[in-house]
Amino acid sequence: MPIVLSENFRAFFYSPFYAAYATGAFTEAGVEVVLKPSPSPEAASKALRAGEVDAMWGGPLRVMIIHDREPSADLVCFCDVVARDPFFIIGAKPRPDFRFTDLASLKLATVSEVPTPWICLADDIRRAGVDPTSLDRITDRTMEENEAALRAGTIDAIQVFQPYAERLLSSGAGHIWNAAATRGLTAYTTLVTRRETLERRSDEMLAMTRGMHRALQWFNGAPATEIARVLKDFFPAVEPTIFAAAVDRYRALGLWAADPVVRREGYDRLHASMRSFGTLSRDISFDTCVDTQLARRAMA
Repeated sequence: MPIVLSENFRAFFYSPFYAAYATGAFTEAGVEVVLKPSPSPEAASKALRAGEVDAMWGGPLRVMIIHDREPSADLVCFCDVVARDPFFIIGAKPRPDFRFTDLASLKLATVSEVPTPWICLADDIRRAGVDPTSLDRITDRTMEENEAALRAGTIDAIQVFQPYAERLLSSGAGHIWNAAATRGLTAYTTLVTRRETLERRSDEMLAMTRGMHRALQWFNGAPATEIARVLKDFFPAVEPTIFAAAVDRYRALGLWAADPVVRREGYDRLHASMRSFGTLSRDISFDTCVDTQLARRAMA
């Protein structure tokens, strides 16, 4: 019986998940994993809790929120993949000495599609001594719209992930002011399931974790041009040169995990951002939301 895995949504920084399919890593690990598209992260978590899928990939942020609202919830993160924050602040003009305090006098457009990027950036800004709510901030546009606005010169800086960032950089229309990955480990995307499923189907979940470990090893070592070729069907609109450059930039930042073990340091950093933002009403422990047993076995 296959494992049904829900896709959170299609995003470039999720590339290692697609690599597990494209390279046959799941099959070689001895498990059949069927990918099921999802219209949104919220829909993916609802499908998982309803038993319509066996696992999903997504942010520990959503797992923490569910546990905060429902202490009896049984969702658990068990395989790390995106270990750092994939977002950038891209400015219209070079600013090599950028500081978060600079944003107090500029117009910034932040991500509207998902909550985690702004929650984490707001914490960075707050730690720099600036009230995030005081910024001149555009909050209701898509990243594509914000890219166009930056090119048009109607905004000072935007918050985006790849390949938006790489397109702006390659054309000279944008410049990196900050790469959020330099903040350090921030638990961003893991495999998630229900604890009951983790126990009942432990052999298959272990095999899937081994497959992801194999995919991560390939992804972190293969030439970027090869990755672009292998994954082109998942991102047909991304030019191969942009694809390869985006992979290289993310790898240089250590975005993708070296192994599937979710680190407490990354969890704690995300948790602190959520607490300072007011997303969580109470502390949610690492052991409540994370189980590293299968990941450690997968590495053995």
